[in-house]
Amino acid sequence: MAHTTNYFNTVILPAEDSASVAKIPAKPDSVAGLQFGMLVGNPYQHTSDDVLSAVAAVRNGIPEAERDAYRQIFFSKGQPCFRASPLTKTHGWAVHADAQGRMALVDPASGILEDLTKDAGTKVLMAMRTKRA
Repeated sequence: MAHTTNYFNTVILPAEDSASVAKIPAKPDSVAGLQFGMLVGNPYQHTSDDVLSAVAAVRNGIPEAERDAYRQIFFSKGQPCFRASPLTKTHGWAVHADAQGRMALVDPASGILEDLTKDAGTKVLMAMRTKRA
């Protein structure tokens, strides 16, 4: 059975102990930098599964031609969801997943986030904290 990390009609708010202002990851080849690169210019083009498996493949040096097979192996066991992403945990970004599970980065300082969280059909979750309460 394949596992999934996809969310649908969901907003993931930044963790309570994350940066107070959304910031661009300093290292483009870090997990946060790779996730940011996939999402920032491509809103609602990728699901959480797409982003997490692609970033893991890049970080593990998996060639492009082998990534579909790698994705199957990657999701053959449970993986941390986007609530544990460094973008939401430490860099201060929110993420919105639409009805098809495709995601977009949202700057919490923008008015967009307020509109998304007011929608009764949207589930609102907090990213995981970095430190224990």
